[in-house]
Amino acid sequence: MECMKTLHISEVVFATDCSQLVKMVSTPTEWPAFTTHMEEFLRCKEYFSTFTIQHIPRAQNTMADKLARGTRTQPSAMVYVDSVPPRWFSAQEST
Repeated sequence: MECMKTLHISEVVFATDCSQLVKMVSTPTEWPAFTTHMEEFLRCKEYFSTFTIQHIPRAQNTMADKLARGTRTQPSAMVYVDSVPPRWFSAQEST
């Protein structure tokens, strides 16, 4: 969400393979252990004129799965937000 804000993109559909995350965002009061995180999330969410979060099982999203696997092989933490995939992703995709 912070990356989208930095890029001044206010209409976003977020997709995740974590069904628990979708449940947490949809019913924050049912997750009291995450109250602090949810307060921060809700503040951040106010920036977006259109906000949607949806669950997509990993098996149904092979591109995201390849991106996640490629990130795990990188030597350091990485944040990547762009409309063009990195070179290493394109090379993996062809294998």
